[in-house]
Amino acid sequence: MATFTGNENHDIPLSEAAQWTANYRNANPGQTKGHYFGGTAINSVLTQSGCVGLRMYYATTNENIKQLVIVGVDASGNDLVNGLILDRSILCPPDCGNVNVLNS
Repeated sequence: MATFTGNENHDIPLSEAAQWTANYRNANPGQTKGHYFGGTAINSVLTQSGCVGLRMYYATTNENIKQLVIVGVDASGNDLVNGLILDRSILCPPDCGNVNVLNS
């Protein structure tokens, strides 16, 4: 099993991110494009004792609305299920911000 440090590189060039999000939008027209979580909420998860990163789970509410569930992860790759868990993101659409290569 991998050891997580919190310093893993997850960078992606804008051109690749734009292509990947376009691939998704083309395959799923009219569906949720993205999820927004506030910085305070994200920082609250990240600053938990032993947390080195985040794991995001795909989820569907009882009303069949796409969501993400965010949980902290420790250095052994274990979810911090007894800590703060986030959900109820703000969906795009309708709240997508300005039109750009990632959302249009």
